[in-house]
Amino acid sequence: MRKQRVLIVDDEPDIRELLEITLNRMDIQTCCAENIDCAKTLLQQNSFDLCLTDMKLPDGNGLDLVDTIQAMSNPIPVAVITAHANMDTAILAMKKGAFDFVSKPVDLLVLRHLVSSALKLSDPMSTRERRTRQTLLGESSVMREIRSKIDKVARSQAPVYISGESGSGKELVARLIHQQSPRSDKSFVAINCGAIPLELMESEFFGHKKGSFTGAITDKKGLFQAAEGGTLFLDEVADLPQSLQVKLLRAIQEKRIRPVGEQMEIPVDIRLLSATHRNLADMVRAGLFRQDLYYRINVIDLHVPPLRERSSDIPALTEHILAKLNAGKIDQLTLSTAALAVLQQYHFPGNVRELENIFSG
Repeated sequence: MRKQRVLIVDDEPDIRELLEITLNRMDIQTCCAENIDCAKTLLQQNSFDLCLTDMKLPDGNGLDLVDTIQAMSNPIPVAVITAHANMDTAILAMKKGAFDFVSKPVDLLVLRHLVSSALKLSDPMSTRERRTRQTLLGESSVMREIRSKIDKVARSQAPVYISGESGSGKELVARLIHQQSPRSDKSFVAINCGAIPLELMESEFFGHKKGSFTGAITDKKGLFQAAEGGTLFLDEVADLPQSLQVKLLRAIQEKRIRPVGEQMEIPVDIRLLSATHRNLADMVRAGLFRQDLYYRINVIDLHVPPLRERSSDIPALTEHILAKLNAGKIDQLTLSTAALAVLQQYHFPGNVRELENIFSG
């Protein structure tokens, strides 16, 4: 069986050596380049499963290498290594298609998590298993486009912001991104931010130590730890108070959290997906949501259209709903052609959820 191979691009010999040693200990073959020109030559002559590139290189920018690899007929994952304070560049790289980023000084635990996740994308067995799961129903052009986007963003670690009306299927989209990602064998943790009492929010997100506050009778893991190695989905993220927005921003940037009552920070490895039915950009302009957090969670924007804009999908959705309701029953529910036509003319303010409730209610 062929060993997986990683291309390391960095002009600093010490960094190249550190990355080589770390990956070799993971039983991964490495090949090194000190500039973009050399990296491009190696990419033409060899087959790789991942590229780790520094952002600042003697003959250009790591973003150039991201563009080059994305233009390949069979692009490989690219992870960029950035200066600690240069988050804007890391976000731009992910918008261009980079798999993820790691900050200097390189945390080797974070690096190993990143590499392990990225290399799963080249495992054909893992890919087949991920693609045999559920999908979004509907053959309208907008649904075909969304399925295509899900397939693409699932190959990245970039935070995804899912917008759309209530009941349109935002959580299903989040679950599909997780199921088609290299993290599919780990937990998918979903939470409605508006359902958490204000006084418990920090503990719920980051956990707490025993005795850190009244009622903390045992240590408790938070959502970030529960989603370790997997995906954390924050539904109705617009409902987060400003105080927690600051802490969430830090957790995303540093990839570390500090449980309530804990002195030391804990590294975390999660992919963040978020959603809301509200207009988050308007909330930023009104000063109700932090602009810096908005840019961090909205690296990739995915909009789920309302059902009224894809009424041609109603027959397929209806057939699926009836099949679930009829499973194991002798008396089968059916829908006449006339009734289906009425449904296709209806506005559906509650979207797919309302369609389901019509039959189950």
